[in-house]
Order: sequence, then C-alpha cells, then structure tokens
Amino acid sequence: MTSQTQYTAKQADSNGLISWSNQENHTWNLLISRQLKQLPNKACNEYLQGLKKLNLPQEHLPQLGELNRVLQPCTGWTCKAVPALISFDTFFKLLASRQFPVATFIRTPQEIDYLEEPDIFHEIFGHCAMLTHPAFAAFTQMYGQLGLNASHQERIYLARLYWFTVEFGLLNTADGIRIFGGGILSSPGETEYVYSGKPTIKPFELLDVLRTPYRIDIMQPIYFTLDSIEQLFELSKLDLLAYVHRAISLGLHPPTYPSKQDCGDNNDE
Repeated sequence: MTSQTQYTAKQADSNGLISWSNQENHTWNLLISRQLKQLPNKACNEYLQGLKKLNLPQEHLPQLGELNRVLQPCTGWTCKAVPALISFDTFFKLLASRQFPVATFIRTPQEIDYLEEPDIFHEIFGHCAMLTHPAFAAFTQMYGQLGLNASHQERIYLARLYWFTVEFGLLNTADGIRIFGGGILSSPGETEYVYSGKPTIKPFELLDVLRTPYRIDIMQPIYFTLDSIEQLFELSKLDLLAYVHRAISLGLHPPTYPSKQDCGDNNDE
C-alpha cells in the first residue's frame, strides 16, 4: 500500500493455480527453513497451533486454495490474491469481508533479509497461522469494517493499532514474552531483536498505542504486550473511534527513533 513497487504479482491460471519458478521456490524454502528455527520459545502457542494446521510445504510455495481449505472451516477467512500494491480502500474492504490480501510475489534473493513491501512469505508465514484463531480473526475483520468508514485522519491513528498488534504484537504469558505479530514472525532479525534487551516492551494500553509513532524501516524501539489473544475480542467490542478521537486531541508521543529528515517524510503510516 505504497506508491511504487518493483514487483509484479503473478496471475493464477484457469484452475486458480500460480506457477512459481525454481528460483522462487528456492527463496521460499530458504525463508521458511531459517525462520522455523527461530520459533521455539519465541512464537506464541496460538501461532504454533495455527502453523501446524496450515502444514505449509517447505520445498515450494503453497497455493492459496490449499490455505483456504484450512482457514475457511476454522474462522471463515480466505486468502485473496492481490497485486503488489492495493489501495487502503481495497485493503479495508477485503478485511471487512474476511478476505486476507496476499500479494502473489516473493522477494528477490538480493532482498532476502529485508523488504518494505509485504510479499507472499510475510503474508502467509507471518499472518495466516493466526487467522485460524477466532479472536485474532474477529479482531482483524472488525478492523477492516472500522477502517472502511473511517476518515483519512482516523485511518492514520487506526494504522498504529494494526501495527502494534497484527504486525508487531506480543503476548505476556506464563512462559514469558511470546510473539504473535506477523511482522516479527516473518523476520529472523526482528524475532531475535525482541529478546535482545534493546527494545522497550510495554503493557498494551489502547490510548498509548494510538499515540505511539513508528517507522517501517527499522527494528521497532517499542512493542506492546497483550495479556492474552482473547484480549483482541475485548478490543473489538470497544468504541475504537472514540479512543481515536481522544488520541487525536492528545497528540502523538515524541518519537523514540532517529529523525528521517534527510530521507524524506516520516514513515509512520
């Protein structure tokens, strides 16, 4: 959902299947093999259970239909193939209708460690396992419904809620901090960084989250922890726009990361 991309999404054939090259399958294998090694004692149980249900192949990219045959019976969600870039309106419409947008391209070997755009590995490995969980699925649909009718300014504040939960959310469990955010779980570097002692890890408070700026191109200086995934159900029942308006009136917290003045605008949203 940015203005430019170097990638072109692949189109499915008449049977709904996408043909992936040997190089693309090799990239998938490299990404999934190394990230699976990062998950023990880091990923939350809900994610691990969802990953087991998905039973993702390691040697080649999965077809979206294979994922949908697991997701739909679990929570009513499906994956929807989209171009490399989609508008915010399209993004919210898809989430509101329980369709998770998956850009059907995979990063090049030159960008194996970092990619600003969400590719198919990020979307499938990072997010689809959590979509098997009813609380996460309900929250994500509610977020789409809310964003669909929100103003531009409201969407900017709502984006922080998505960022600090769906993308970079943590759980505070009896076994310690565990990860459920797909932006972390699809990144070996960020998965390790969470436990490095460098970031600030704070209890989730809705107003605090809505007022916290972020950048998409750095390791996150701040993460927020939910007490359980079920807390997402509670969030979905709140008047979130009332909290957004309160956050707007209070203004943003000062950024805890370096300025990007030499590189253009702040990447928050």
